[in-house]
Amino acid sequence: MKIPDRIKELRRVRASLLQPHPKNWRTHPPAQRDALRGVLAEIGYADALLARELPDGTLELIDGHLRAETTPELEVPVLIVDLDDEEAAKLLSLHDPLAALAETDDDALAELLAEVETQNDALRQLLDGMLAAEELPVDQDNDLPDEVNVPEAFQVVVECSDEAQQREVYERLAAEGMKCRLLTL
Repeated sequence: MKIPDRIKELRRVRASLLQPHPKNWRTHPPAQRDALRGVLAEIGYADALLARELPDGTLELIDGHLRAETTPELEVPVLIVDLDDEEAAKLLSLHDPLAALAETDDDALAELLAEVETQNDALRQLLDGMLAAEELPVDQDNDLPDEVNVPEAFQVVVECSDEAQQREVYERLAAEGMKCRLLTL
């Protein structure tokens, strides 16, 4: 099977100059917006937006509407694709649902999440909810889970007198190679 490469170029473009696709069907609830802001703050841009060039030279988004809307003042990475109206509509309709078809390896996800640290509340809520959102196997006779796999974790909670001491303890343990998280109750 011959698969065409439809990417023309990678270009950095001020996000406010990107035109939203008029048929964009995705909406973005507050939790997603907050989580995206958290990722951008902690990591930055690590993925390109997807757009096509219209006959008048403007760029029409296919993917990345929320990122463009969130950072209108920034120059962002944009993959420019060579698609006509029909092809752009097809990709717009299939891009996210195709990614959503991926399944989860719960053990691999639990292992990965054990390594991820964040100081952002929205990201912490998203990460904490990821394993809980996976469906547990259910016994058809009594509707109770057949098995619940809780990864073994050994933790120490240190109560500090103030934020300065908390930071000192965190930095000392992190410098020793310990995986640490800050928690304020």
